[in-house]
Amino acid sequence: MTRIFNITALALGAALCAAAYAAPSTVPPKADAHMQKVLDALASLGGKPIETLTPEEARKQPTPSDAVKKVLTDMGKSTAPEAGVSVKDMMVKGPAGDFPVHIYTPEGKGPFPVMVYYHGGGFVIADTAVYDASPRALAKMAKAIIVSADYHRAPENKFPVAPNDAYAAYLWTLEHAKEFNGDPSRVAVGGESAGGNLATVVSIMARDKKATMPVHQLLVYPVVDNDMSRPSYVQNAAAKPLNKPMMEWFFKHYAADPSSPMALPLKHADLKGLPAATIVAAEIDPLMSEGKAYADALKKAGVKVDYKLYNGVTHEFFGMGAVVPKAKDAEKFAADALSKAFKK
Repeated sequence: MTRIFNITALALGAALCAAAYAAPSTVPPKADAHMQKVLDALASLGGKPIETLTPEEARKQPTPSDAVKKVLTDMGKSTAPEAGVSVKDMMVKGPAGDFPVHIYTPEGKGPFPVMVYYHGGGFVIADTAVYDASPRALAKMAKAIIVSADYHRAPENKFPVAPNDAYAAYLWTLEHAKEFNGDPSRVAVGGESAGGNLATVVSIMARDKKATMPVHQLLVYPVVDNDMSRPSYVQNAAAKPLNKPMMEWFFKHYAADPSSPMALPLKHADLKGLPAATIVAAEIDPLMSEGKAYADALKKAGVKVDYKLYNGVTHEFFGMGAVVPKAKDAEKFAADALSKAFKK
């Protein structure tokens, strides 16, 4: 009897181990110590789950940039914007009305190459002020002017207003670059998360409309698909600061046409003939898998791609260079890619 019990127990244990090995983990990977400080600071600010709020309420919640400022304050460091970059505000006329752009110019003589930058926030929340650190860092590191666009947000402005605004900002930059000491022959596009979607969609629109093509596209954990069965969606379903319920909430309010390449370029767009791309990915991010899939799809279409995954950091880590060393490394990786593209 004892032997039968032992054999049964061993078999059961082996089966449980095999099942555990086969089943995808729903626990996000561990953040590194610097990233964890930001996550702890964000939690201490008492924000409510975005997916439980209206868009108006969600826009008032503490942001990862607020968490970075808290970490800096706790360390006794200044929260003032990084020096060496000046900012000028201008207006762009878009199909749905005027919207502001903020022109970040590094020190120096110029004329400077230019990147049109689109902020994140799921097409619904956030603005250029929330993402201020990213264009500042890129302007300084790449010695380029960054035109940061405050495109109209959903749900008040329904799809495809955001991509149309993004394209309008790109065309406006080509036309007006000389007015702010930019070089119209060297204009790239880039963005984070939803902004990464807009950057690659602008590249697609420029190609299809036979406009001047961007010289490069910088895509930081871009939203390019709505397939939430991908491995990173499973593993990071409950991650912070971005999780699966939040992505469902963003898609609901963005209300994009799911058959449109302007909404889901990975699923529907022809990617041939697009500019070379730099893709930055974070391990603790529901979007990690689709970013890698997009890099592979671009390569398959003949597009040169430099892809880099940063382990131990979360969605929104880019722009946190003041407190997260891997973010500073990612900013430099992106800036170096832009510098190389501008020299060609």
